[in-house]
Amino acid sequence: MRVIAGKNHGLRLKMVPSKLTRPTTEKVKEALFSIIAPYNKPGIVLDLYAGSGSLGIEAVSRGYRKAYLVDHARPAIEVIRNNVIATKSPENFEIIKAPASQAIKQFFDNQIRFDLVIFDPPYAKQHIVKDISSLTEYNLLTEHALIVAETDRSGFNSLNSNLPNGYTVLSKKDYGITYLMVMERD
Repeated sequence: MRVIAGKNHGLRLKMVPSKLTRPTTEKVKEALFSIIAPYNKPGIVLDLYAGSGSLGIEAVSRGYRKAYLVDHARPAIEVIRNNVIATKSPENFEIIKAPASQAIKQFFDNQIRFDLVIFDPPYAKQHIVKDISSLTEYNLLTEHALIVAETDRSGFNSLNSNLPNGYTVLSKKDYGITYLMVMERD
């Protein structure tokens, strides 16, 4: 796995050694960032189920100022640390070891708001609708913030039929078993 574009183009990233993780393919990553490029504003990113941190690192490489990389698994946090160090700009990242719901409460307590939120949870443990609702309730999204969800068919269908009010779907695409939905806060 590598960074596809930007200041860290070509940087090889470590992956989490687990059968439970599913790294985003380069094809899906390129599609994701191509979809959001017209809406891109160089702000703050939240990679809520970071895994290796590759999506948040890609966002910073492409011009976002800072990424908060959240995961609750110790092996993932170690890989994220190593990958962030490899970028040679660790000041552009905050690594948080916590479950998503706990991290969201921390962001509220610290009044941190996001311009881009990336959801790529394990397919078997998806709480995207609940997490989007929490981010909205706690007012953690800037005006016109983008939300990207990478999911399987089941998660996609759930999100598609239960999307909270106040969001416009900009794009829905599938890449084999992987589905991408990009939304903008109204």
